[in-house]
Amino acid sequence: MLNLNGTGVALITPFHADLSIDFDGLKNVINHVIRGEVDYLVVMGTTGESATLSKQEKEQVLKSSLEFNANRLPIVYGIGGNNTQAVLDEIKATDFSGISAILSVSPYYNKPPQAGIIAHYTAIADACPVPVILYNVPGRTMSNMTASTTLALAQHPNIIGMKEASGNMEQCMAIAAGKPQDFSLISGDDMLTTAMRSIGAIGVISVLANAYPETFKNISHGELELSRKATFSLLNLNPLMYEESNPVGLKCLMQELGICWDAVRLPLVKATESLREKIAANLI
Repeated sequence: MLNLNGTGVALITPFHADLSIDFDGLKNVINHVIRGEVDYLVVMGTTGESATLSKQEKEQVLKSSLEFNANRLPIVYGIGGNNTQAVLDEIKATDFSGISAILSVSPYYNKPPQAGIIAHYTAIADACPVPVILYNVPGRTMSNMTASTTLALAQHPNIIGMKEASGNMEQCMAIAAGKPQDFSLISGDDMLTTAMRSIGAIGVISVLANAYPETFKNISHGELELSRKATFSLLNLNPLMYEESNPVGLKCLMQELGICWDAVRLPLVKATESLREKIAANLI
């Protein structure tokens, strides 16, 4: 069973100025977060700009991530979408060597009913040779996975956890109260991780851990006072990560810290000078 305790970092995909993939930058990011003692890597999630990478580029990023990681940490790979058959085709075409699990986002844009979400994930879990982590992020998908839907899917033997980014703590409590013991509830919101831990979440899949892995070690593993203090240190910086959409703010921060460049692919654009100044003024 994959241990999802602690911090999973949703890795960015660094680009050169010409928007080709910066593999040296990716190596820098992976080494940076491993030195900061994160617990696992999440490759090709939303923060990795998976929506604007080709199939071949995703394969290259995965291959390079496996190489740079060198078996130091478990790797979770993002495979999801709003066309169930296309997701199944991608699963069939993927080499899962070195992949511990997949993170699969709830179908976006279609706005399926809860029965459709259950059928979608059941098909994925039945077909996937590695365990599946659900991902509920209504702010991006425009449809919420209810607690009852999550708990129904938690009964599937190949579905092992949920990245919950609804921000609805009552819904999260219902999941925590009703889930099987071996089903992992994971915070999908950096700033709610301490609160989520208090109701039974075992950690976070984090955006800001790309930049501040040590802080997230304290947030996800520390006692309450340390976890709370580490979270509070990010109060001014965290909103800036989303002011011009993720990962625009994060990549600006990563450049400020000298880890990689800040380039993003259209339709995203680099941080405005105003945002850059605010980020620079709120480094921790």
